[in-house]
Amino acid sequence: MQLKDLVKYLEQLAPLSLQESYDNSRLQIGSARKSIKSALVTVDCTEDVIREAKRKRAGVILTHHPLIFGSLRSIAGNSHVERTIELAIKNDIAIYAIHTNLDNIYTGVNSRICDKLGIKGRNILRPKRGGLKKLYTFVPLKQAEKVKNALFRAGAGKIGAYSETSFSSEGSGTFLASSGTNPFVGKKGDRHTESEVKIETIFPDYIESQVLTALLNAHPYEEVAYDIVSLDNINQLVGSGMIGELKESVSEILFLNKIKRVMRAKGLRYTKLMGKKISKVAVCGGAGSFLLQDAINAGADLFLTSDCKYHEFFDADNSIVIADIGHYESEQFTKELIRDLIMKKFPKFALHLSETVTNPVKYL
Repeated sequence: MQLKDLVKYLEQLAPLSLQESYDNSRLQIGSARKSIKSALVTVDCTEDVIREAKRKRAGVILTHHPLIFGSLRSIAGNSHVERTIELAIKNDIAIYAIHTNLDNIYTGVNSRICDKLGIKGRNILRPKRGGLKKLYTFVPLKQAEKVKNALFRAGAGKIGAYSETSFSSEGSGTFLASSGTNPFVGKKGDRHTESEVKIETIFPDYIESQVLTALLNAHPYEEVAYDIVSLDNINQLVGSGMIGELKESVSEILFLNKIKRVMRAKGLRYTKLMGKKISKVAVCGGAGSFLLQDAINAGADLFLTSDCKYHEFFDADNSIVIADIGHYESEQFTKELIRDLIMKKFPKFALHLSETVTNPVKYL
């Protein structure tokens, strides 16, 4: 297939608009029109990963961490980033980064961590405000179900764990069809009154075009009346971190040992234990110390993340246990996540999980 088909699918799952302002998730190297037969999935893109992709004949590398991050003034081989870019271009290997947009979706990086640790009943720890819109449209009674079904298939009507949500109210609509029109009901030149249903439903702003396309294709009227309003609501399906419950409460030390084993951590830094059971757990793959207060406010007994600074450990303040397992360790299963998401759509596409260990941190 062409790379653009894979990119389109990934950006439907994790839209670029959901990435943080500092991020650079996108197709970073290569043409979207490039034909590809296989892909290599990695956490980081390095020179060794490029060489691995070449050996495995992968036309594109799907990396969690962007290779090009921040300013890049030249490609002259003066840094590991410049050398990696040069090697990718020489070998005609495309690079696509899917980073904080994958972190911020409900089924993303943090959900995979929860899968591994048996955390159930999950919610986004810090859901984002905004990014939602409401559609109002007016449809003849007999066609209302057809239009609603089309909107739902396009992705409208999702609120939290519920789908196909809408509200309908009946009323009377009027219009006067002028010459040159082809009205679905009524006669040209006469004001027509039609029994209609007002349909209201919600959708994330990044699918507006597909929702409108679905509406216009399903609606029977030649001219479709609709309103779209931007909302300031909190979007429960998008945001940073995740929190949920364990099936059974366990002691702090037992759960810390489980984290170390399951997350393959060679070292685990943690705060003072408080001698109570762990039942509610918050997680954030990557550097998540900015969510510590959110985890405390949500009543989490333990917060699993990485890259906590020395003074940030004090901020636990006997309210929560912080478990820092390392950046790479917290995101290593992102490779599996990306593979599984792609295989749902393209089950016969050749995907390789990188065998190159890109973690720059070593342990004695």
